[in-house]
Amino acid sequence: MTERTTVRLPDDLLRRAKRKAAAEGRTLTSLIEEGLRSAIAERRTPETAGRVMPRVSQARGGLVAGVDLAALQEAEDLDSVRRLQRSE
Repeated sequence: MTERTTVRLPDDLLRRAKRKAAAEGRTLTSLIEEGLRSAIAERRTPETAGRVMPRVSQARGGLVAGVDLAALQEAEDLDSVRRLQRSE
C-alpha cells in the first residue's frame, strides 16, 4: 500500500530532481523513492559491517642480509657533501 505525503524541498533541489526524473523517463516519485531506499540502506551498512583494521607488517629484524649499513651511511654522507658543494 502506498501513502501520500507532503515533503518540503528547496526550489533548486526540486527543479533539479524534476529534470533528472524527466531525463530518465521516470516519475519524480520513483526518483525520490530510490533516493530514500539508498539512504536507508547506507545507514544500515556501517552498523552491520565489522571494523576494518589496517594491515600491520609482521617483518622482524633489520636490514636484508648482505646490506652494509656503514656503506649506506657513507654513500648518504657523500651525497650530502656533493649537494653542499653544488649550492656554494
